[in-house]
Amino acid sequence: MATVITAKDIEQLLQQGGDPATLPADALLTPSAKDALRDWKARAGAAVAGSPVSKSANTFAKPVSANSSAADLEAFFQSEQMQELKEQICDIGRRLWGREYVDGNGGNIAIRVADDLALCTPTLVSKGFMKPDDMCLVDLEGNQKAGRKKRTSEILMHLQIMKRQPRAKATVHCHPPYSTGFAVAGIEPPTCMIPEYEVFASVATAPYRTPGTPEMGQLVADLVDKHNTILMANHGVVSWSHLNVEDAYFKMEILEAYCRTILVTAQLGKPPNTMTPAQLQDLLKIKQSLGIPDPRHGLKECELCDNNEWRPGVVCAAPARSTEAAPEVAPDAEAEAIVKAVTDQILNKAR
Repeated sequence: MATVITAKDIEQLLQQGGDPATLPADALLTPSAKDALRDWKARAGAAVAGSPVSKSANTFAKPVSANSSAADLEAFFQSEQMQELKEQICDIGRRLWGREYVDGNGGNIAIRVADDLALCTPTLVSKGFMKPDDMCLVDLEGNQKAGRKKRTSEILMHLQIMKRQPRAKATVHCHPPYSTGFAVAGIEPPTCMIPEYEVFASVATAPYRTPGTPEMGQLVADLVDKHNTILMANHGVVSWSHLNVEDAYFKMEILEAYCRTILVTAQLGKPPNTMTPAQLQDLLKIKQSLGIPDPRHGLKECELCDNNEWRPGVVCAAPARSTEAAPEVAPDAEAEAIVKAVTDQILNKAR
């Protein structure tokens, strides 16, 4: 049976100084393992036996940083390696726009390309119609280092995530309607319902602040050590990935599909069926093995499925109408006498 190689296997091999070229020729690589190999080849300019070399390998061997010369930064920005990342951002932008996760020129995307540099989307451009030449290069303080268009006004949030969470390789922010509905209501999605959500997403809510401000970025950054997907109150969602920009986007698809599903479930007239704490514990073990953070790692099973905030709808019922005929009410003799006397007076005056 062929050996299955995961991204974690690749990372461990590289940390131990090993060479991916020594992997078995018949090994089966998971998609995340292939991404890890591609990233390694882009960094080291090396080729794995039996695998095609990425076109970005060996294109910019000289290391760069925010302190590099303007000429070196521009050369790096125009390299084939960066061109490939620019195209990836455009692809993710089209997916966001096509799925109606963004509107107008909303949403933004960033990829860390050096310890203190990030590639990001421009401001005032629809995510569905970006071109590689529209991208911007910034340092981790938000200063633009390259690019003909101005960088997104919300880049500070992405950069604060990257500074707080060194594992963050890419970030995606958008406004998916079902997820954003939870953010506006101030309710975190309930747990223990769908495996994919439990394994790949770890959700928390950041309070509202004006988009693009350092305060907004700080509130989000405070949550990213234990969460990879943040609901931004009255605004939208931002996610980060330790793998690549596509994985950061996947967090959005998973969260949005989950929020939509549980809202449909809430309309079916019965309490939802949930998995047991023991079943959730199995999923959390998988999550931890994938290197995905979650504040529930290490909790006891009795602490795992607390959905006290979730209220799946309000039943509004009017009192039932009686089918029996209303009982007849006896006439009030005194009232009728008064009405007759007043009527007689009016008629006498009119004669």
